Amino acid sequence: MAQPSLDAPAGSAAGSPAGSAPSSPAAPSRRRRSARKRRFTRRDLAVFALLVGIPVLLEVALIWGPTIASVALSFSRWDGVSPLRWIGGQNYTQIVEDYPPFWPAVWHNVLWLGFLGFIATPLGLFFAVLLDKGIRFTRFYQSALYLPVVLSLAVVGFIAQLIYSRDGVLNALGGTKIDWIGDPHINLWAVLALVAWKHTGYVMILYLAGLKAVDPTLKEAAAIDGANEAQTFVRVVFPAMRPINVIVLVITVIEALRAFDIVYVVNKGRNGLELLSVLVSANIVGEASRIGFGSALAVILLTISLGFVVIYLVQVFREDAQ
Repeated sequence: MAQPSLDAPAGSAAGSPAGSAPSSPAAPSRRRRSARKRRFTRRDLAVFALLVGIPVLLEVALIWGPTIASVALSFSRWDGVSPLRWIGGQNYTQIVEDYPPFWPAVWHNVLWLGFLGFIATPLGLFFAVLLDKGIRFTRFYQSALYLPVVLSLAVVGFIAQLIYSRDGVLNALGGTKIDWIGDPHINLWAVLALVAWKHTGYVMILYLAGLKAVDPTLKEAAAIDGANEAQTFVRVVFPAMRPINVIVLVITVIEALRAFDIVYVVNKGRNGLELLSVLVSANIVGEASRIGFGSALAVILLTISLGFVVIYLVQVFREDAQ
């Protein structure tokens, strides 16, 4: 059998007939494009539509649908029974100018946010730093501080009644008869103490995970440069936990704005415990049944929440761009 010549021209296939043209360089690219086109079969597309389409439909039906409906209904006057009547921005004007509970509720939400942000969150960070040092009985302290997190705010509200009622634990221990829940000058602070008790444990766990993830070599390098423990934490460790800091900030804002359960259990969000979320519920599903008015309150609360969300997303996208 004849063997192919060793001095055949470069690029010719071994054993190919003399004078045959070499294969086109575009052929592999065409094969790759055709392989990409054939990558998804009908079954793959059906599975993709099932796994993605159903969550998208649920998202639209349960979140975006009611949100858009609330925005539309906020410009109407409707009680759910009588015919709907469009009134423009009258609901918003009435809320701002002629609805007495509105501004106290806004102020209470601001106090809620400030208390969680400047007292409960730093306290959770402090506990996380202590537990990260590996002190004795760390597991016990960690479990004890995290225990309130597993309790719903409704349960915390019942605990508040046991502690703060006239015949409750606090008055029994102090020998007083202070109306911690009924007095509008102090009931908000009494409730915030319990909310902080729950929020501190949550923040502690987040920061404890963040501290465990910090590279130990950063601390060693700071110590070599002469930084003490406090300087190392402020200038090295805390900035290194920036993703955790952003998450904690967002969680704190959400907790402050969506607070509802505990004040509703304590006294239905009245007499010094007014919050925006309570006003929304009272107008939409309460005795007044002012769905358009309550929707306007919900849109105001949504707008405040979106402000913080947009700031968070801008920071995230800016970091990704860098």
